[in-house]
Parts: sequence; structure tokens; C-alpha cells
Amino acid sequence: MAPIHATWVRPGRIARAALPAAWLLTRAAMLLLLLRDDAHPLGVGGVAREVHGLYAHWYGTLVHGTFPTGDPMWQYPPGAGPVLLAPGALPGLTYFQAFVALTLATDALVTYVLVRGDRDRRGAWLWTAGLPLLLHIPLARYDIEVTALAVLALLTLHRAPRVAGTFAALGALVKVWPALTLLGAPRGRTTRQAWGSALVAGAAMLLVLAVAFRAPFSFLREQGGRGVQIESLGGTALALARRAGWSGEVRYQYGAMEFVGPYVGVVATLSLALTAVAFGLLLWWRVRARAYSQATPYDAALCATLMFTVTSRVISPQYLIWLLGLSAVCLTSRYTTQRTVACLVLAAAGVSALAYPVLYEEVMAGTWTGVAVMVVRNGLLLGGVWLSFRSLWAATKE
Repeated sequence: MAPIHATWVRPGRIARAALPAAWLLTRAAMLLLLLRDDAHPLGVGGVAREVHGLYAHWYGTLVHGTFPTGDPMWQYPPGAGPVLLAPGALPGLTYFQAFVALTLATDALVTYVLVRGDRDRRGAWLWTAGLPLLLHIPLARYDIEVTALAVLALLTLHRAPRVAGTFAALGALVKVWPALTLLGAPRGRTTRQAWGSALVAGAAMLLVLAVAFRAPFSFLREQGGRGVQIESLGGTALALARRAGWSGEVRYQYGAMEFVGPYVGVVATLSLALTAVAFGLLLWWRVRARAYSQATPYDAALCATLMFTVTSRVISPQYLIWLLGLSAVCLTSRYTTQRTVACLVLAAAGVSALAYPVLYEEVMAGTWTGVAVMVVRNGLLLGGVWLSFRSLWAATKE
């Protein structure tokens, strides 16, 4: 009989224990940074204010059955309401404590579903190791919850298309982009079931929210007023122009630091035009795609979300949470074409943490250091878009 201690050092047992151990250690470090946020441990600090102030304030409005009408900071679809109300269901905790607890629980759920069954564990490892690159930001935003709905939609698409459509619809009602998870659904029955379920579930949820809350569509007015955020691709172009003598400046508005001055409107319009071009390219791919693999829906979702992120007027650091989640799903399949893209996303996440919060004062001031950080981050995302679409196209052509 083998010695008892030998059963505890088997490679398989160690491998299975490594992922949970890494998750616990990294999340403990993220939580410690969040709890010390007021001391500005890294850069400008104030990361937790989003939950302490803004989310808690919105909770106080939502709990009375109305969305925050007239609030320029409220720019989210009505599905965000139930997510922000959820912390109130945990007794004995402050809003902040309950919010972070639910976010960590959702994070653990994402890790579990990524590793469940015979999926390649590299996906779960990317999520576990990649999220801490954004420091403590993920724990103080509700983007992990949104990403969880997108991950669930993708991972259930092949086995239960109607369930996948429901998850995608719920995610879209919270932050729109999870609707892109259905873009690469295989033609025929799977597409009909997933898209049909998404339409039915989305309409039903909208009806419930319209009955339960007043002014569910007030976010549209505020979203339309957004300018060019300093961290966006257009913002990087304006920052370079500022170094060359452009007279614009940075101002806090609509919940973000945005550029104001001559030609900002032109840059914003160009961003919207590029988004339309991205949409056209994705439709073209969808019509022309013929060779589908198990990973095609995963790859298409990452490609589409990358394209819409890069062409947006706003690229907040929490957007990288979406890309990390979708990259992780891609890596669960050995058929994915997006391995290099996932590496670029990881690198972009690390640079994003430099941009905010570590060097955010440099970014706001438009120093050469701040501009260089944004050029590198957005350059990585641009490279990811090009490589992602090229790989997706090549893998699915006739």
C-alpha cells in the first residue's frame, strides 16, 4: 500500500487545488486594495466611491419604484435596476458590503462554470489571473455580473439555445453588449431558438420593468449626451492633438473625464460612424460565414465586443472585464482562433490599471507619460480587433 502522504502530493490533486487557491489569494489581494482605497494605495484612489456614493444613491431612488430621471450619471438600460437593488436583499450588511459580497460570489460562479465539465482549464485560469490585473476596480463595479450573464449565454448555447437566449437578453437589458453573444450562433435551429428566446425574454422583462418602475427609458436621453472620454480611442487622438497645440481641455461631465473644445463633436461623430462600420463588417461576416466550429460563437462574441469597445466614445477600465470574460470563454475550447487576441486583452488589462487609477493624474493632465500609456493600451485593443476579425473570417470562410 502506498504511504498515506503520497495521496496528498499526486499531480492531479495539486492541479485541481491550484486554481481555487489562486482565486482565493488574488481576490483577497483585490479586497485588501478596495478596503484601503481611501488611503490611495495606488494612484488617485476613489475607486470605491462608485459603490459608496453613486450606486447607494441610485438604490435609494430605485427602492421607491422609479429610475433616476434627470440624473446625467444614469446612462444604463432598465435591467441595471434589479442588479443595483440586489444588495438590499442581504440582511445585516451595509450596501457596500453586500455589493462586494455579491460581486465576489458572481466572480466565483464565473470561475466555476468556466472549469466545469471537460472544458479547457486555461479559460478559468485566464479569468482568475486576468481580473486582478485591473486591481480592485472589478469589485467596485457591476460589470462582473453583466459578464457572468454573457459567459452563461455562450456556454449554454450548444446544449440549450433557448436558455442561452434568455441569458443574453437579460444581459442586454443590463448593459446592451451581451446581445453580441448570439452573433455567432450556428445557422438554423440553434439561431432560431436562441434569438427567438432572446426576443421573448427581453420583451417580457421590459414589460415587467415598465410596470414595476417609472421612467424605465430615461437613460436614453443621458446616454445621447455623452462626449469623448479621455481614455477612448478618440480621446487618445485628441490628447495627441493637445500635445501639438490643440486648445481643448478636460472636464468632468456625465460621470467621466471628457474632452471639450473645438472638433470634439467631429471626433464623437466619427466614433459613431466607426461603430456603424463595425456593425456592417460583422453583418457581412455573418452572411458569408459557412464553416462553424464549437468555438465560433465564442470567437464571434469576443470579436464583436472588441470592435464595439474600441469604436466607442467611452472605454472605461471596467470594459476590460467584459473582454477578459469573453477571452476566457474562447480559451475553454481547443478550436478557438483567439488565443493571441486573449493575450493582447490580458496586456491591455494590465496597462488599463496603469491608466486608472495608478497614473490617472498624468492621463488627465495629458503629459507625455499619460498619453503614452493610452497609446499603448488602445494600440493593444486595436491590434486585437484586427487580429480577431482576420482570424474569425479565415476560420469560417468556405
